[in-house]
Amino acid sequence: MGKGPQEWLKQADYDMDTAEFMFNGERYFYAVFMCHLSIEKALKGLYQKRLDETPPKIHNLVYLVEKIRLQPPEDLYDSIFALNRVSVPTRYPDDLERMQKDYNKERTKGLLEQSREALKWLKAQL
Repeated sequence: MGKGPQEWLKQADYDMDTAEFMFNGERYFYAVFMCHLSIEKALKGLYQKRLDETPPKIHNLVYLVEKIRLQPPEDLYDSIFALNRVSVPTRYPDDLERMQKDYNKERTKGLLEQSREALKWLKAQL
């Protein structure tokens, strides 16, 4: 069955710490990518716990939320939805300069704070 739910959450915490590290190092779009990865792993831990199945090898956060029938508060769902939309561009940037401009300190700080709140909520669901 692979990783257990607690291992997924341990890795989610580690990835959120990495997002903070990337933010402090001014690697903003990589910080956003790590936020996505953190939330993805937390969702996969919940998926495994609730469905007693190995989570699928996908990166779609909204799919995972719906599959495990989570009902996060609207603001957290909006944050998860926003992170879901930036998964591919931050994972495989087409234009490095544009990405650096799009994900400035202010925007990234907001995404990081929202991701921290989402992770906290997700962990409380386990």
